[in-house]
Amino acid sequence: MGGSQSRERLDLSDDEEEEESQDQEHSLEKHADAKALDEVDSRLQALKLKYPRNAPQKPNVDVRNAAKLYLHIGGNTPRAKWVVSEKLVHYKFVKKLKIDDEDDYDEDELRRGEGFWVLKIGGKIAVRVSTDLQMKFFGDQRRVDFVDRGVWALRFFVDEEYRGFVTKFQDCLFENVYGLRATEENKLKIYGKEFIGWVKPEESDDAMWDGAEDGEWKTPDKRPVDFPERASQDLLEEFEEAATGGGIQSLALGALDNSFLVSDSGVQVVKNFSHGIHGKGVYVKFDDKKLGSSSGNSETPKKGLLMRGETNMMLMSPLKEGKSPTTGLHQLDIETGKIVTEWKFAKDGVDITMKDITSDSKGSQLNPSESTFLGLDNNNLCQWDMRDRKGVVQKIADANPPVLHWSQGHMFSRGTNFQCFATAGDGSIVVGSLDGKIRLYSRTSMRQAKTAFPGLGSPITSVDVTYDGKWVLGTTDTYLILICTLFTDKDGKTKTGFSGRMGNKIPAPRLLKLTPVDAHLAGAGNKFHAGHFSWVTESGKQEKHLVATVGKFSVIWNFQQVKNSAHHCYEKQQGLKSCYCYKIVLKDESIIESRFMHDKFAVGSSPEAPLVVATPMKVTSFSMSGKR
Repeated sequence: MGGSQSRERLDLSDDEEEEESQDQEHSLEKHADAKALDEVDSRLQALKLKYPRNAPQKPNVDVRNAAKLYLHIGGNTPRAKWVVSEKLVHYKFVKKLKIDDEDDYDEDELRRGEGFWVLKIGGKIAVRVSTDLQMKFFGDQRRVDFVDRGVWALRFFVDEEYRGFVTKFQDCLFENVYGLRATEENKLKIYGKEFIGWVKPEESDDAMWDGAEDGEWKTPDKRPVDFPERASQDLLEEFEEAATGGGIQSLALGALDNSFLVSDSGVQVVKNFSHGIHGKGVYVKFDDKKLGSSSGNSETPKKGLLMRGETNMMLMSPLKEGKSPTTGLHQLDIETGKIVTEWKFAKDGVDITMKDITSDSKGSQLNPSESTFLGLDNNNLCQWDMRDRKGVVQKIADANPPVLHWSQGHMFSRGTNFQCFATAGDGSIVVGSLDGKIRLYSRTSMRQAKTAFPGLGSPITSVDVTYDGKWVLGTTDTYLILICTLFTDKDGKTKTGFSGRMGNKIPAPRLLKLTPVDAHLAGAGNKFHAGHFSWVTESGKQEKHLVATVGKFSVIWNFQQVKNSAHHCYEKQQGLKSCYCYKIVLKDESIIESRFMHDKFAVGSSPEAPLVVATPMKVTSFSMSGKR
């Protein structure tokens, strides 16, 4: 376990070449300063003054598009350090048709939308401009770090070059994502005038971020506390157990006595404690290790949704192995340990597929009489009811599988490309899409979103929302996006974007990222997934942490720290505010899911409920120490 700051703050130097390389850099900086004196010098020359023969000459080095290149070595070992790769290297942004194409093109040589921008640094690096670079900017050091088959750092000799690089990179990224030049007109075309703060973060009104707190984690003078990374709470491992049968697919955490591990061979029941989950309880084993279906296919369950006071579970399996849509669900009676029926999705007599299901609202799994839940597919958002059209509980002993009743929702004609969804405490719905858009729907209307955030171009693979609906968290492959949904209406009332159109001056989002060093250590191909807030189901309580998984890492952010506009991470940043302060829990195999237990299990001196981390073969619980 560790913080994000320990490795990247190593000095950008190596022991053997420190003095020589510093002399070179100082010489270049002096030359850059000398450029500003050119005009004065030329005027003095015009006066035909006599210069002594031994007058100092300006260094014969061009600092335009120049920097010093470093390489990070040693990984996360005590011997980790930055070493100089090139004392002087030149970079340029060029267009290419293929990444390995020898030909470079200027901006005007290709038609609109043709080719893509590539960053070339000397003869060592040629990489497509994208979020996969995990680019991090250090304004106070004139430095950028990034990932390309290793972790690199560029350190610029003058501020002007640094700022120019950042601006050019962001413009190239915009064009690579949207196929349009990064003009003000095109940015407004993509984002809309309501989202001017997303286009120009420096003009964003952060008042909502700083004014939306409920008083927790504040000092007596109401200023948010900014916890230094080394002073934040420690995570203490409490339990680690091997899962019965192995092959864990997902976690289904309960708020009552039990939680559940959904595996490819069955469902294991474990006990909830204030220090985590453990203890082997009832194990419901599937026939032939998989669920049988009416179609004759065997299916591995990928998700379990608790219902009816956590006495029942809906098990969702892909239609085909590796594919997400499904035509139905299996209902597990936890008390008897038996699959009681297989439900089918259908509307107007036609079978349809669903790619995800979720509860009607946060905490509705605690309702013992609950009969409805929500469903999502590429272009469908709906509510399913286990009762028939007349509200009568259907008989499930018949030979034919019962059909779920479509109680409300909308089938969009095309183009929504829904990927994931979640619900707030009042049943408001947030939906993430393939194009990066995040839409907010009220509980009573699924036909038209009250608010639609444009996103940043990366597909949203998972979403979550706080119980009060004030904050939305979207997960992409390379970062998490945190959005404030609050706005002030024309009558001066503060509302959320679930209840009305947010209008102008929508606050800019904040990004949660790994440092380039940690992104590289997480492993090539490993992506963020399943970002979540900690879990509360009571009005007036505020979530305290956020957690997401990437490779063998569980990454934890302090929610209050991320919201604090005065947080040191945001100092001298260009573009959207990005937070790099987090804790990492490292496991010895890829993590399936990481979730905080229900808030009621935060007892004693602990400020947070235990964190549960599941890998395919094990489940581990961590408690958070209350000491600073």
